[in-house]
Amino acid sequence: MSARLLKKVLREQEQQQLQQPQYNPQRIDSDQDEDEEDEAQKVNGKNSGAPSSINPFDLLNDDGHDADQGDESETADEALVGNDEQVLCELKNSVDVVSASNHKSKKKKKKKTKEGSFSCTNKVEKPLDAILETLSLEANSSSHQHDAETRTHDRLVKQCKPSILQADPKYLNADNELRRIFGSKVVKSFEKSNQTGSSRQTRGGRRGVHNPRKTILVSPSENWPRWDGSFSMEFLEARDGYHYFRYVHSLSYSQAQSAFEAAKAIHDLNAIASILVHHPYHLDSLITMAEYLKFVGEHQMSADAISKCLYALECAWHPMFTPLQGNCQLKFSHETNKPLFMTLFAHMKNMDRRGCHRSALEVCKLLLSLDSDDPMGALFCIDYFSLRAEEYAWLEQFSEAYESDNSLWLFPNFSYSLAICRFYLEKDESSKGAHTATTKASSTDLMKQALMLHPSVLGKLVEKVPLKDQFWTNILKNSFFRAEQVGIPSLDHLITIYFESNYLIWRLPDPQKLLKDAAQLVIETLKNNSSDVKDWACVRKEAFPSEKNEYRHLLISDFSYLVPTAPPENLQNFIFDPRMRGIVHNDDQVANPNEGIQAPRNVVNRNALAVLFESMLPWVHYGDGEGAVHEDNQLNGHEHDQAN
Repeated sequence: MSARLLKKVLREQEQQQLQQPQYNPQRIDSDQDEDEEDEAQKVNGKNSGAPSSINPFDLLNDDGHDADQGDESETADEALVGNDEQVLCELKNSVDVVSASNHKSKKKKKKKTKEGSFSCTNKVEKPLDAILETLSLEANSSSHQHDAETRTHDRLVKQCKPSILQADPKYLNADNELRRIFGSKVVKSFEKSNQTGSSRQTRGGRRGVHNPRKTILVSPSENWPRWDGSFSMEFLEARDGYHYFRYVHSLSYSQAQSAFEAAKAIHDLNAIASILVHHPYHLDSLITMAEYLKFVGEHQMSADAISKCLYALECAWHPMFTPLQGNCQLKFSHETNKPLFMTLFAHMKNMDRRGCHRSALEVCKLLLSLDSDDPMGALFCIDYFSLRAEEYAWLEQFSEAYESDNSLWLFPNFSYSLAICRFYLEKDESSKGAHTATTKASSTDLMKQALMLHPSVLGKLVEKVPLKDQFWTNILKNSFFRAEQVGIPSLDHLITIYFESNYLIWRLPDPQKLLKDAAQLVIETLKNNSSDVKDWACVRKEAFPSEKNEYRHLLISDFSYLVPTAPPENLQNFIFDPRMRGIVHNDDQVANPNEGIQAPRNVVNRNALAVLFESMLPWVHYGDGEGAVHEDNQLNGHEHDQAN
């Protein structure tokens, strides 16, 4: 139905309401039956006293009136709406209710509306805006398709089971956790003190202030460039209750990526910085600059570059992408998805250094839920963040619900962390006076089991924490705890990752006491029954049967709290992905044949001051003395030719 015709119907109905006779209480009191008969005649359009004998709702299906209008578009619109009888009944009932509201006998009118002569299936009153929406004044196929996709998405979400890896958006943002820890006033004063001149110039110099869109992962700054939409996300498929997605690059982003690869091949950090001038949200360039800034000690600027990456990645999310529910998959095997994993991992470590352990835990959940293969090793630090955030009950629930190839208690980090987790839960129950019967093992038994399964961890913790009590010296004299390595490459690698990332927990007195009691029980058990050593060795061999290091892609430096430093002459090599370098080195292959060759730089006809500042940068190389002499000879030769 066209908008013009609908306005005509409503206008005529409004005129009927204005011209209706005034309310007469004596007539109702004297003859109620006659009043009901008159009202029924009004509804059927048979009342001679009405100002118009034409029923306005007959115009909805009357072709003669449409011909008088002479508008072919209205006829087409009526054909689309003519079959929707239920909506017409709802519209007529709503108009009847409006006309009945002008009288004081509301009970009679409601009764007549419910028992009227119109056999409509739905008698519920609806607002006029909702009815106009239902009538669909314009047929838009794209909107119908979008609604169908939304309904399909909602149905798929309802079918998915609640995941243990669901992230809480309240704790995802580190700024919110800092406000909970220190208070909003302290955080605001700190932000004001760290405001740069560029941000003040942006607010005062520009007439139009750019307000970045709000995101859940980070809080964007006002001086950040506007999101350019250089890449997006596409929906691939829905399988086994999961939605699979992939990032897609635009043509301009692909050109920037080619320029980045060329700059990376010659170790030119200046070229990478110039890419960010024209493409401020190029992910690989931002990640590279963040790594360099971390090397030189500018941790705040490095964290800002990582946050800018997350802001761009979240702006490109698909409408159906709901990662906080734990039902979305972004496979690391797709090259375009890798920056998200690297950025989330770096952001998680940055929040850990700031003391926002609950936010780091939520990001770790998100990182682990995006790819079930866990390419970044989030499974080997999620227990640490749970203990630091005091989420003990969740950690036990996660260890029971999460599905992996091995039981989680077989990994070194979970075998020790679950014992500490049970210890704090027991302490909390005793403080509350709640002694509930449970079938779970005690914290001492769990710690004893962890020491029997991974005995080499004890010696590394004593050295790393450090534990200087004479008791630990006597314990380490036992042959069972003397071995530094197990002999299984995968397990030795995971043990090194564990004590590098979790040694801070063992500086507290409660875990130390638990470890001491369990170590004494292990020594007594081995005195009574030495065959347990072989049994636990068989368990380790069955849990980690591979003779190769299956976790060699996880760098120990990524899990360590020590920020790696390098001399200035080696900073040019950090542009390469260390993960790829380690894999190439193991396979005895050459990653880049021109890795040791530096690109010569011509300083002729350039500003001397610019060359001076450029020479101070550690990644700039002008060649050795022979190369410089060679360039001078070439220059003199050209001048000699021009002179001749």
